[in-house]
Amino acid sequence: MSKIITNIKQKLMAFRDMFKDENDINEKNVVGFASFAIMALFAIVDLITGVYGKEIAISEYIYNSFVIITLGCFGISEVGKMFGKKEDKTDKK
Repeated sequence: MSKIITNIKQKLMAFRDMFKDENDINEKNVVGFASFAIMALFAIVDLITGVYGKEIAISEYIYNSFVIITLGCFGISEVGKMFGKKEDKTDKK
């Protein structure tokens, strides 16, 4: 039981570490992936309901918002990589 609780605490601490200023996770990629996953889920549900002859009632501007978020997140991430400051890794100790 103690191992389970320790494992849960470690997972929660790892999730909390994602929100620190100094981390290895690119938050823009996380948001972009989540937005893309929601778009993919919407497409799958739309196909399944279309096979059964029912229409899914989701406004077009909601879907377009997820498209803009996805493109914006991945675009900002790539521009940041292209124009970001290049650090010389040999100087770091």
